[in-house]
Amino acid sequence: MADDYPTSVPFRQATDGYHTFRIPAAVVTRAGTVLAFAEGRRGSASDSGHIDLVLKRSSDGGRTWGGLQVVATEPQRGTAGNPAPVVLDDGRILLVFVRQGPSATEEKIRRGQVPAAAGRRVFAQVSEDDGATWSAPREITGSVKKPEWRWYATTPGHAVQLRQGEHAGRVVVPANHSLPPSGQDNGTEGKYNGGHALLSDDGGQTWRIGYVDDNPDGYVNVNETTATELPGGRLYLNTRTDSTAPGTRADACSADGGQTLELPFRPQAGLAGPVVEGSVLWCDEPEVLLFSGPAAPDARALMTVRASHDHGVTWRVAHTVSGLPAAYSDLVRVDGETVGLLFETGNFGPYESIAFRRIPVAELAAR
Repeated sequence: MADDYPTSVPFRQATDGYHTFRIPAAVVTRAGTVLAFAEGRRGSASDSGHIDLVLKRSSDGGRTWGGLQVVATEPQRGTAGNPAPVVLDDGRILLVFVRQGPSATEEKIRRGQVPAAAGRRVFAQVSEDDGATWSAPREITGSVKKPEWRWYATTPGHAVQLRQGEHAGRVVVPANHSLPPSGQDNGTEGKYNGGHALLSDDGGQTWRIGYVDDNPDGYVNVNETTATELPGGRLYLNTRTDSTAPGTRADACSADGGQTLELPFRPQAGLAGPVVEGSVLWCDEPEVLLFSGPAAPDARALMTVRASHDHGVTWRVAHTVSGLPAAYSDLVRVDGETVGLLFETGNFGPYESIAFRRIPVAELAAR
């Protein structure tokens, strides 16, 4: 990694009692503290099993990090993960995440082989002291998950609180789910993926489902989705898809705060890369829409930040981190001059560490 761009490593494989750290999410508090969330995977790099939701805090813009905090666990040593944090306008940090039982896996859940109590359940908790301590988790599954949905995941990456327009103050958490199959299918097929949003108009006290996009035609399979607020309160959403549509990304916009989509998710072939999660972030002053994700066409590698000056219609490469393996990422505005990139990377595989890079926003916005 180039010395010109300060890069730290808050999470490294085989440290702090964890085998692997994955699924990064980042926010900056009103006090300027960077909060880096991740899944701490105890026994292996697997997506299921004993996984805690963990946090490290930085008081110097992501240059150095404090000790590891366990923010959420599953009581039976199952999975707590898919962190979706957002800093509310009153300064509190709201965290939405999911849990599942220790024997549940995505395949079993998608096949309908896991009872609801051990399947994917949704929780919210709050910090009122800059991320130092957290309230007990409160389950919200009944408000945000339809009974027929099987798999379920929030974001991953940061959530959004709208600042402008008619729906200012609303919290929007993009999410995805799977539908029960039909015919001879078993439910693991990608065409049963769908996307939706969790909405709250009272700072996370009550929740409801917003837009739903889950047409199982196999053209666009909405999966892990992130969002950002464009000028005027319009919401831009970008999703991972593995489908017959061109490319591996799709995007959509909402003019009513995530309640509905202007059009269903459509292919965004201008963002070439592997099938993987990505992050989006709108920056004011200077105005630019950013997307982070691997840019290698057929591998999780070549972490790149791309920029759009037309609200997501066209994209260009703005910053290449390295040619190394890389996977999930999250973008955060650190301060007036800096964007932070929290991303999975390693020398020989993409899950060796989660690094944090400080990038000048002027560089990213330069045409």
